[in-house]
Amino acid sequence: MANAESYYRAMFGPRALSWNMRDAHMAQTLAALQAYLRSQGRAGRIVVWAHNSHIGDARATDMSLAGEYNLGQLSRMATALGPAFLVGFTTYTGTVRAAREWGGEGDSRIVTRAVEGSCEHLFYRSGLEVFYMPLTPDPPAGLDEPMLQRAIGVLYLPETELQSHYLRVRVARQFDALFHLDETHALDPLD
Repeated sequence: MANAESYYRAMFGPRALSWNMRDAHMAQTLAALQAYLRSQGRAGRIVVWAHNSHIGDARATDMSLAGEYNLGQLSRMATALGPAFLVGFTTYTGTVRAAREWGGEGDSRIVTRAVEGSCEHLFYRSGLEVFYMPLTPDPPAGLDEPMLQRAIGVLYLPETELQSHYLRVRVARQFDALFHLDETHALDPLD
């Protein structure tokens, strides 16, 4: 509750502050969950499903230039948690469930084709419609160079897509592995 109060107060300040507080809370929750599992004699391995902007290591993205860190970075840095394996997902086009504005209802939105110069466009050009690509220990050539990557989260704003949804990343440093699907389809929420 203390984290929630601090987070909501921080929402009125700089974006990086509230972002960092939210991802730090996620990391604290993971550490507590892992400690609980280990206290029960279990391995304490945890799988987290979240947006790339939370899972990929922020140090490999423009986010770090704004003073932001994320769950992926914190997981890699938290040696007490054990090794972290960060997996990203990309798509070239399709549909996604997202809102048009903050506080709005999510609906199925058409995802425009990825822009040229993005990793999604590069992966589409490979001719493989769906693939899994390990990025460690030896990443494929070129994926350690800065390129654009699309990030779609709660909102999807295709009219300002380049400014709203793309950031510069080094994919090979951001993730340990990656799944790419040329076309995705929005999920329908359960009643």
